[in-house]
Amino acid sequence: MTVLGLMSGTSVDGIDVALLTSDGETIADLGPRSGYGYLPEEQAAIRADFGQPVASETARAAVTAAHIRAIDSFLADNPSARPQVIGFHGQTTFHDPARRVTVQIGDALALANRYGVPVVTGFRKADVAAGGQGAPFAPLFHAAMTKGLPRPLAVLNLGGVGNVTWIGEGADEMLAFDTGPGNALIDDWMQRRTGTGLDTDGKAAAAGQVDADWLNDLMDNVYFDRLPPKSLDREAFQPGRWPETLSTEDGAATLAEFTVQSVARAVPHLPHPPLRWLVAGGGRHNPVLMQRLAETLGVPVEPVEAIAHDGDAVEAQAFAFLAVRAWRDLPLSLPGTTGVPHPMPGGEVVWPGQRSAAE
Repeated sequence: MTVLGLMSGTSVDGIDVALLTSDGETIADLGPRSGYGYLPEEQAAIRADFGQPVASETARAAVTAAHIRAIDSFLADNPSARPQVIGFHGQTTFHDPARRVTVQIGDALALANRYGVPVVTGFRKADVAAGGQGAPFAPLFHAAMTKGLPRPLAVLNLGGVGNVTWIGEGADEMLAFDTGPGNALIDDWMQRRTGTGLDTDGKAAAAGQVDADWLNDLMDNVYFDRLPPKSLDREAFQPGRWPETLSTEDGAATLAEFTVQSVARAVPHLPHPPLRWLVAGGGRHNPVLMQRLAETLGVPVEPVEAIAHDGDAVEAQAFAFLAVRAWRDLPLSLPGTTGVPHPMPGGEVVWPGQRSAAE
């Protein structure tokens, strides 16, 4: 099937769109992929919903409008694209698997009606309802995209939250969990200090010094010692107070090192040390993060471009891949990736013209 995959991560920096052809087990073709930004007012509406277990209509409408704009632009840029299905993850605004609640917002029916194809959505719901963590949710795609490479290896996604997929020799020998913060705290710090919400190319972190006291406070968190499977809400590591006496550069350097040390604390939980780490997500663009990860982990740390994948598209491609698996009623998650009791199918297919629950 040829599927249009969509992903809006916890960084809320934009929407990734990717075309993928797959049977849900192997990757037949990686099609075009692009990224599209949110409008400032859309970002503000979405951020206002973070940490809220009930979505607002304002945020839901913002997510839907931005996704429609992104798909329209993608199809205009790629007129030969003919997706049979859309894989629509939506925007996560709240995630608390201990209470069996995960919230991804956006109107799948609006997308199905506009583009005249079925939309697969609600990927995480069955997993969380069955007691799984509902995250990370890309490991099966990570295994498919690294097929044939020497193992064990790790795929590290550095979006708003960091997550790792450890892949061993066996077909289903996988372990996955959230490592800690990815870019979220760095972005929030830069937003507070500069209004940009991004440390472009790690320039601020490169110019700063790590504040050992604040780093130690951040690392003093029971999450790092918890055994996987485990997952995080974007807001999990928000400081009770920000150290306003630090310079912008020192704060960025400290938060970058926090991300690095969070990943290092994940290694003891892995069955065997990875021979290689492949990094996807926006964090791979930060030279400070990449250099410090390589120094700390002591093995090759490379962007996924090293294996001819686009690190900005991996998550969107993953949800295209999972849409095919959902269509075929194949598992989307495994006990080793989310802690679900058994391999768990999931997802919901929304058809054009389908009546909404409200009707």
